Amino acid sequence: MMRTTVKLPVELDARLRHEAARRNITISELTREAIECHLAPRRRLSAAAAGRSGQSDISERIEDILASEVTSSR
Repeated sequence: MMRTTVKLPVELDARLRHEAARRNITISELTREAIECHLAPRRRLSAAAAGRSGQSDISERIEDILASEVTSSR
């Protein structure tokens, strides 16, 4: 593993330490988790463009459309 030094404002450092203590994990673990989450590839829901589909019943079917998007991405 590589060592990296990061300078944080005092308030952010306090929040980081508090959250690590609350979850009973190290500051390094929490920092790696946060960075991994932030840098994870973002996926785009194709339902986001449903308003331009030309279909008139999208608002009535949006729950089904979103459910199928989530199911197909797993």
